[in-house]
Amino acid sequence: MIIGRGLLASIFFENDREDTVFFASGVSNSLESRPEEFLREENLIRKTIGENNDKIFVYFSTCSVYDSSKTGSDYVLHKVKMEQIIKNLCDRYLILRVSNAVGQGGNPNLLMNYLIRSIRNNETINVHTKATRNLIDAEDIKKITFNLLDNQILNKIVNVAYIQNYAIIEILEIIERFYDTKLDLNLIKSGSGYDINVPDVEEYFRNNGLTNKESYLCNILQKYYSL
Repeated sequence: MIIGRGLLASIFFENDREDTVFFASGVSNSLESRPEEFLREENLIRKTIGENNDKIFVYFSTCSVYDSSKTGSDYVLHKVKMEQIIKNLCDRYLILRVSNAVGQGGNPNLLMNYLIRSIRNNETINVHTKATRNLIDAEDIKKITFNLLDNQILNKIVNVAYIQNYAIIEILEIIERFYDTKLDLNLIKSGSGYDINVPDVEEYFRNNGLTNKESYLCNILQKYYSL
């Protein structure tokens, strides 16, 4: 059972399971502040759990909870609250804190969608040189999710992120090499990042030969952003 219509929900459409709720609906904008948007997700979570209490409840949360600059934000506080509600109401659950998912389509304002769109439109890209992001292929999120479920890794919070962060300037340098182009960059000495511990998923990336971060990003570009 899939709840949602965005990028994360879409990756499970062909692999839905009767005994599992994949909850990928709700507040996705980290700058959201409207109480009604948060309440809408909370009500939908409570309703879905109430109607499917015999199923495993998989909730897609966010690694933004580790971002010290967002600790007190409405968005992060809401996500932590949703996690606690799920823990309290579900007999079997899996909370996945996901980093920056990259896949087919998705929100046009997601980092990679924004960067590629700017490149195609020959726009100047503002680069915060101290900023880092953790990019993960949406297909890997799906495979990791099923690995955890198949191994009965339940009733815990798991960070689902790539094993290394990328500096924003590093992402753009890889993009330049991949497309053999020169980007128009406006370098701004600002930005920040945060580390994400991934003890539950490190083995997945090692076993699948996905530890070279440049190669990993190039595969993402080839799969979703061929110009």
